[in-house]
Amino acid sequence: MMVTGGKPILFFDGVCNLCNSAIQFIIKRDKKAVFRFASLQSEVWKELSKDADIDKQIDSVVLYQKGKFYTKSTAVIKSVSNLGGLWMLINIAYLIPPFLRNKLYDSVASKRYKWFGTGSCMIPTPELKSRFLEG
Repeated sequence: MMVTGGKPILFFDGVCNLCNSAIQFIIKRDKKAVFRFASLQSEVWKELSKDADIDKQIDSVVLYQKGKFYTKSTAVIKSVSNLGGLWMLINIAYLIPPFLRNKLYDSVASKRYKWFGTGSCMIPTPELKSRFLEG
């Protein structure tokens, strides 16, 4: 198993422009370099998820933190709240039942290629390269 120093890993769809924009949003605000990143198409995802009780073909952002996988709206809420400060206010979203949050998430996710297009996985700058896991 790869060593990430206990840092959370945010997995994302590497060909989705919306997903890549979301990762860039997190990177800009992650002043303490809390997160590591990898695409759902990566070997890192395949290795980390191989023995987990999670859909290997998942079509969602996935947060891996403290040995647990979080998907869809919960992954988004936990990821943003990890940024600290006022971003912790996103925890208010937990007041919305998960089935409703995930219904909205799924609605956007199902249209993301149409609305935002596809591309290729972002190429990290040399400064950011160490935060992207490969393998």
